Amino acid sequence: MKSLVREVIITLVLALGLFFLARATIQTYEVFQTSMLPNFNPGERVVVNKAVYWFGGDPKRGDVVIFKAPSGVKENWIKRIIGLPGDTVAITDGVVYVNGVMLAEPYIKMSFTYSMDKVTVPEGNFFFLGDNRDVSNDSSRGWFMPRANLLGKAWLISWPPSEWSVAFNYDLNDQVAAATD
Repeated sequence: MKSLVREVIITLVLALGLFFLARATIQTYEVFQTSMLPNFNPGERVVVNKAVYWFGGDPKRGDVVIFKAPSGVKENWIKRIIGLPGDTVAITDGVVYVNGVMLAEPYIKMSFTYSMDKVTVPEGNFFFLGDNRDVSNDSSRGWFMPRANLLGKAWLISWPPSEWSVAFNYDLNDQVAAATD
């Protein structure tokens, strides 16, 4: 009888440990905005990998991340990282340039035509754009986001079941690096 009680206690401790480990490293986020259409739709649930940047992984251009929104906004936002600390970013007639290199953005399905003068991303901050650029409140409006506000990288779309898929992250670092080498 003693060994049965001990096994039950060990099983419960392990289950609780796994539960808290999972809660600390992954989280779900509900998409509320239309700024990431058509890749992320309002009402979808996204599984966020909160641990991806903890173990030396740096955020990359093209990562879709969840972050604490700018001051005064209560909900978290989902956007795509376009500019890293020290990068210059400009938009000319709907074409995005990072460090003078035009980005090929296969995730953009809706054209946009606005322009933005060249800005330099401050150290410790990131430049974000939504995939639905014409309606997105993003860094093209003059704000940057510090790394401390990043909550995690979008990993999976988990709801509704008909939309289950891996999140639409694209590696844009190769484009910029290849053009500047």
